[in-house]
Amino acid sequence: MTSATPQPLWSPGPERIAAAQVTRFQEWAAERYGAPADGGYPALHRWSVDELDTFWQAVATWFDVRFTTPYEEVLGNRSMPGAHWFPGATLNYAEHALRAAEDPARAGEPALLCVDETHEPVPVTWADLRRQVGSLAAELRALGVRPGDRVSGYLPNIPEAVVALLATAAVGGVWTSCAPDFGARSVLDRFQQVEPVVLFTVDGYRYGGKQHDRTDTVAELRRELPTLRAVVHIPLLGTAAPEGTLDWSALTSADTEPVFEDVPFDHPLWVLYSSGTTGLPKAIVQSQGGILLEHLKQLGLHCDLGPGDRFFWYTSTGWMMWNFLVSGLLTGTTVVLYDGSPGFPDTGAQWRIAERTGATLYGTSAAYVMACRKAEVHPGRDFDLSAVKCVATTGSPLPPDGFRWLHDEVAEDLWIASVSGGTDVCSCFAGAVPTLPVHIGELQAACLGTDLQSWDPAGKPLTGEVGELVVTNPMPSMPIRFWNDPDGSRYRDSYFEMFPGTWRHGDWITITDHGSVVIHGRSDSTLNRQGVRMGSADIYEAVERLPEIKESLVIGLEEPNGGYWMPLFVHLAPGAALDEDLIDRIRRTIREELSPRHVPDEVVEVPAIPHTLTGKRLEVPVKRLLQGTALEKAVNPGSVDNAELLRFYEELARTRK
Repeated sequence: MTSATPQPLWSPGPERIAAAQVTRFQEWAAERYGAPADGGYPALHRWSVDELDTFWQAVATWFDVRFTTPYEEVLGNRSMPGAHWFPGATLNYAEHALRAAEDPARAGEPALLCVDETHEPVPVTWADLRRQVGSLAAELRALGVRPGDRVSGYLPNIPEAVVALLATAAVGGVWTSCAPDFGARSVLDRFQQVEPVVLFTVDGYRYGGKQHDRTDTVAELRRELPTLRAVVHIPLLGTAAPEGTLDWSALTSADTEPVFEDVPFDHPLWVLYSSGTTGLPKAIVQSQGGILLEHLKQLGLHCDLGPGDRFFWYTSTGWMMWNFLVSGLLTGTTVVLYDGSPGFPDTGAQWRIAERTGATLYGTSAAYVMACRKAEVHPGRDFDLSAVKCVATTGSPLPPDGFRWLHDEVAEDLWIASVSGGTDVCSCFAGAVPTLPVHIGELQAACLGTDLQSWDPAGKPLTGEVGELVVTNPMPSMPIRFWNDPDGSRYRDSYFEMFPGTWRHGDWITITDHGSVVIHGRSDSTLNRQGVRMGSADIYEAVERLPEIKESLVIGLEEPNGGYWMPLFVHLAPGAALDEDLIDRIRRTIREELSPRHVPDEVVEVPAIPHTLTGKRLEVPVKRLLQGTALEKAVNPGSVDNAELLRFYEELARTRK
């Protein structure tokens, strides 16, 4: 990184800065809590990590968090792991998610806009959402669901999933969900760990213009989950309810005022799961209060959402972004739920949904943006996106070409927020800041209350150099524990083994001298040639610019003889051939755009690139397979979109010996 700050792609104007919630919060916190009045966002961020207790107290006050029982202090124990937030306090997440319904002027407005592959939005009003949650919460209590009991959903991104989550939280239950494209084994690997007492399920789902029946899978889940006391059937495809199940409409038809259980701040809210690429997925438990505060901060201050906004993020119930999306309700925002294929009936589908729902913040994956670029989609020309203030991306780093394409093809005055975080905290470490400029290929800044640093192997902070992503102070949404990890050893090993007392996330990052953040890829699969560490994302960005390359995967292997083998696996576009000319262009592109060190030792054609069920490339498991690890030990096949693809790498390891 050079010391001269590069020219930004976009900068917010003075009016936008003045109107942003984070600006108003800073002015208010300067008067009330001693936050810096000058210095803009960088000064506010510095204060938020230096005065952690005061910052989170200010967040709770600013967003009028309803503590039924007051807290004794903000942060009792600040060690990691083990930080104890707001001891003594009680509250309820669902009460805050439904607050907008208490305003008579808003009760008839849409809380949810529900869209399927017809792309026609169907509203659910605040009043009706609150009524359904009240009715279902009462029925859950009648079924014997008590605080701490687990309630599971095998559901697509439909309003019933939101109602079930909020009703579970209202009674103090612990929500957990999987998308219905997960097979039975993958679901059982997750749900069997937490032993749910209720299962909400559909008979099937629609995707890509086709119906997918799930009745056999549901029957297997019922057989293999002996702790279930009730199964609730949602006939999405119109199938008759199986014997012994309860009917969704009967449970949600009463006009019942919701009763919100007062639970401790650190009471479990939901269980999320790691991708489970090796062994069973980690069952990550986050708290009602921790998620409430973190998401209010992230959505209200960083995403600048509030009443009048419409929040659309393409996601499924098997990904943390769905939980994050539902939390848009906390800010009084209308949440857009899309149930369907991201590219049906054509690549521009998500832009059409953004247009038809009047989305003000539209979130998607970096991969979708690049697919639109390759397919020559023209969103700004073909759709009315005048309501869209921000396009956000996550899942993988947004390549520089993605920034340029969004700027050129959507709108020049577009806030582009590339964000990065994790299921582990159900939030972002770095990303959206409405008052800062956007630089190509960079995340705008570390998030408030997040003491994000880049460290070398000795634990020394770095600026302008690649290092390990670490967080040196606790965040409220860090897991309170893993399920079935009684001594906490799996939790400690996952984040605190390399730097005891400091969260190490497993990403390579650079923090620039102007405060932005560059994500280079996973540190446990990072390429390390001749002592120089390189991120795989840089290579993907360069290679996948070539029209012949549909997707790629690069692996770096330390060899027993001290050598280093770095193959690049490519999935070709239809009609393309991996001939000498294409191999030469791949090598030349990488050499010219990156460096000679980035050039692979070999380019290998593969039938497709394997991913986790949430769409991440399987870099680490493929690396383990190439090192000779047996397939059953290198990866959990139930966590992979196509386990058969891994046989190729297993065979390649055998032939290379």
